[in-house]
Amino acid sequence: MSKQTHSFQAEVKQILHLVTHSLYSNREIFLRELVSNASDACDKLRFEALDNAALLEDAPELAVRVLFDADAKTITIRDNGIGMSADEAAAHLGTIAKSGTREFMSKLDGDQKKDANLIGQFGVGFYSGFIVADRITVETRRAGLPAEQGVRWSSEGTGEYDLETIERTQRGTDVILHLREDAAEYLSTWKLKSIISKYSDHISLPVLMQKDEWDAEAGAQIKTDEWEPVNKAAALWARSKSDVTDAEYQEFYKQISYDSQAPLAYTHNRVEGRTEYTQLLYIPTKAPFDLWNRDKRGGVKLYVKRVFIMDDAETLLPVYLRFVKGVIDSADLPLNVSRELLQESRDVKAIREGSTKRVLSMLEALADSDSAEDKAKYQSFWNEFGAVLKEGIGEDMANAERLAKLYRFASTHADEGVSLADYVSRMKEGQDTIYVITADTLTAAKNSPQLEIFRKKGLEVLLLTDRVDEWLLSHLHEFEGHSLQSVAKGGVDLSKLQDDEEKKKAEEAAETFKPVLERLKESLKSRVKDVRVTTRLVDSPACVVVEEGDMSAHLARLLKQAGQEAPSSLPVLEVNPDHALVKKLADDPRFDDLAQILFDQALLADGAQLDDPAAYVQRVTRLLAA
Repeated sequence: MSKQTHSFQAEVKQILHLVTHSLYSNREIFLRELVSNASDACDKLRFEALDNAALLEDAPELAVRVLFDADAKTITIRDNGIGMSADEAAAHLGTIAKSGTREFMSKLDGDQKKDANLIGQFGVGFYSGFIVADRITVETRRAGLPAEQGVRWSSEGTGEYDLETIERTQRGTDVILHLREDAAEYLSTWKLKSIISKYSDHISLPVLMQKDEWDAEAGAQIKTDEWEPVNKAAALWARSKSDVTDAEYQEFYKQISYDSQAPLAYTHNRVEGRTEYTQLLYIPTKAPFDLWNRDKRGGVKLYVKRVFIMDDAETLLPVYLRFVKGVIDSADLPLNVSRELLQESRDVKAIREGSTKRVLSMLEALADSDSAEDKAKYQSFWNEFGAVLKEGIGEDMANAERLAKLYRFASTHADEGVSLADYVSRMKEGQDTIYVITADTLTAAKNSPQLEIFRKKGLEVLLLTDRVDEWLLSHLHEFEGHSLQSVAKGGVDLSKLQDDEEKKKAEEAAETFKPVLERLKESLKSRVKDVRVTTRLVDSPACVVVEEGDMSAHLARLLKQAGQEAPSSLPVLEVNPDHALVKKLADDPRFDDLAQILFDQALLADGAQLDDPAAYVQRVTRLLAA
């Protein structure tokens, strides 16, 4: 193939523009990204060579080499990994097929445009070379292809790239950066070594550079033909915990997660027994942008006997722990393990159970600590990942009790950080139920009329405002022998907390108000299941609830917003017989209008949308004009 010129994919053009014009802080990450890519290429070759040893050709020792030419102003990152064919070079270097491209560009276009750490997070690490280079040349040959099928790719990072066939005897890839004038500082052995030590020290392959020696005649350091490792080239997780510093753990986390922040917590353990494996698991400080992306694979990196097998081995941890980052290295799994085999393996089940317990133990250590700093850390974790952790109550029955103790809520007593154990410790004498309410927002929950009697009696109610909370309540039915009761479902029984006078007053009101209830039922017969008096209201004239066993109004709204059909069930209207508006209903000639307005207002206070808002407006207008 003679030299051909191609246009970049539209998204690549945008990214290249942003890379070359916006990423000017922490420029040194270009080397981290390219060394990481080179290491990945070697890992892929090692994996493919398990089934086809001929791919190793005559060079079974895998390594990454970094070299520079001060005169030519070039830096070369060389690997003898899997390499690329012409089609693969065009596909991988000319287009972007990974999700997250739009989010990447939007973040770089916004307030975080200086944050170069974003680049690796979105799978566009190769293009970081253009932070320091005005031209990049890639020379490559895929393992197993003949020498005459080598490929040269080159571009100045604008709108086009060139592709041609070359003769290349060695397999693997050379990425040659032709540096900009303002990037000359990287043409230094000391500078490159310091960057590699900082970002790539934990890569399990050796990263080599040519050894320098002093030339007395020239009066300068000159490069020799001898290569020396710059990184430790040892899997960090395989080292003893006593030999690894906290700084090394944190730097390794940043390397594997592309996160610029230190992790919130981590655990490093070697597990022995029927199943042997090593785990190094991290809890991030901040949630990733794609935490709720259903197409995004979650999971940790899987190694077998230190041989890299796959990224995002999602079967090694349950889905509700998809935010956990780290490495699991098994001594028992076969090297040719596939995603399908992982789902069926007994060893994987043991690893999954053990790793889940380790993560929960990390969280419990923070949540139960007496340290104010640890408690603040846990609250920070909960604010970022609490909604995801709530998914576990229905997925992981074996750990349901542990999960329930980790959950935190807002309540009528506190805006955040209330555990179920805290709630139980504050329960009133005679109270045996944990009261909860679900709503779209914290403000809506706090102002719900259904809370009025609870506020009057000083009873705490948990305020649940995450979309997943309806799912949570369908699986979390009790805690330490106390049942959970939604205040918006059924007739809440507060009789144990009422004195004799209150009970007598409620019974008399129900009897006296019977004729009005019958008229309300008749007037609203197509819109309500029942109308009854209630003692739960203090300041509001009415509220709507659903019968026990029916779908809550909040869940029905969530399903509707998601484009799904919710089972149709009519609500129950509860009225406050002590409210002035309700008292005047019986003798008012506008009874039907007032009844409809009363019901519509109760729906609005519950967060619902009216089916016929125009009719409501007309009734209110008539009332005001009278």
